[in-house]
Amino acid sequence: MAVYDFDSEIDRRKSSSLKWDYYKQRDVIPLWVADMDFKASGQVISALKNRVDHGVFGYTLPPDELMDTLVTMLKTRYAWDVAPSWIVPLPGVVSGLNVSCRAVGKPGDSVMVPVPVYPPFFDAPALAGKEMVRVEMVQRKNRLTFDWDSLENKIDSNTCLFLLCSPHNPGGTVFRESELRNLAAMAKTHRLVICSDEIHCGLVLEGRHIPTAVACPDIRDQVITLMAPSKTYNIPGLGFSFAIISDNPLREAFIRAKKGVVPEVNALGYTAALAAYRDSDTWLSEVLDYLRINRDLTYKRLSQCRGLSLIRPESTYLIWIDARGTRLDDPALFFEKAGVGLSDGKYFGAPGFLRLNFGCSRLLLTRALDRMERALSHL
Repeated sequence: MAVYDFDSEIDRRKSSSLKWDYYKQRDVIPLWVADMDFKASGQVISALKNRVDHGVFGYTLPPDELMDTLVTMLKTRYAWDVAPSWIVPLPGVVSGLNVSCRAVGKPGDSVMVPVPVYPPFFDAPALAGKEMVRVEMVQRKNRLTFDWDSLENKIDSNTCLFLLCSPHNPGGTVFRESELRNLAAMAKTHRLVICSDEIHCGLVLEGRHIPTAVACPDIRDQVITLMAPSKTYNIPGLGFSFAIISDNPLREAFIRAKKGVVPEVNALGYTAALAAYRDSDTWLSEVLDYLRINRDLTYKRLSQCRGLSLIRPESTYLIWIDARGTRLDDPALFFEKAGVGLSDGKYFGAPGFLRLNFGCSRLLLTRALDRMERALSHL
C-alpha cells in the first residue's frame, strides 16, 4: 500500500512559484520548468520544521553527517568509493557548470556542448571567456545519443572541456556504459576534462545510471561530477548540490574559480539534503512508480497525435517532443494559446521541438493532454 499521495493537486499559485506564476491569472496549465508539483517527503518536511524551530540561521558548515551520508549513498547506489575530501558543496548545479568552465583551460579555449541540452549549458562557456563548440546529437532506436564522428571532427587543440548531461535533459537518455567509455576514450586521447551534470541521476525510470567517473576509471581524475537532491526529491528551491572531483589540482582549481563568486549553501539546504538522502527512500520509490505511469500515459496519447513524434524517456520527468510535423511556426505559442505551457525547444538549441514536464498529478496531466489533443484536432 502506498504511503504517499501524488494524486492530490496542491495549489502553488500563491507560493511565488516560478512555474505557476509565469502564467499568472491565465488559464494555462504549466508543464514547463523542471520541478514537480509534489510535496517533498514527510521526512524532509519534518527535518525542516525542526531546524526552523531552532531559530538561528547563521553561516553554516557542511554537516559531517551529510558528508558521510553522501559517501554512503554513492557507494550503495553506484559502487563508487568517494573520499569526503573530494566533495565540494555548491548552491546549485548550474553554478557548478559555470565554475567548471572557469576552472578548466584558459581564455579563448573551447568547450564542447552536445545539443539539444538545457539552456544553462549554452551560457556557461561564454561567461568564462571561452568559445562554445556545438555538436548535434542523433536519434537512434528512440534515444538521443552521440554522433561520434562529429565529436571527433570538431575537437581541436583548443578544446579543453566537454559538458555532459547524464541522464540527458531534455532527451531522457540513460547513457550506456559503452557510450560513456567511448566518451572517456575520446577525452583521454585529447586530454579533455569532462564536466558530468548528473542532477537527474536519481530519477531513472528504466535501466541503470552509471556515473561517468565510475564507468571510466582510467580518466577518473579528468571528471568533475555534479549531483544534487533537488530534482530527485523535489527540493530545488532549497539550493544544495555538490561536485565530486578526485584530482587534487583540478579540485583546487575548481575551488579557486568559485571563490568570491559562488555563495555558500544555506542552512535549510543542508538540512533538506540530509533528510532526502538518508530518510526518503520510500518517497523516492513511490514517486518513480507514479512517474512511470505518467510517462507512459503521455507517450501513448501524444504519439497518436498527428504531427508529433516523441522520444520515450528512460529517466527524468521530462519528455522531448518533435513538433515539426505539425508545420506550426511556433508550436510552443500554439499550445500556450490552447492552455498548456511547454518549454520551447529553441532554448535547448532545437527549434520546432517542445519539452513537457509530466511531474504533476495525473488528473492535471490528463487535462493538459486533453487540451493538446483538442487543439491539434482543429488544425
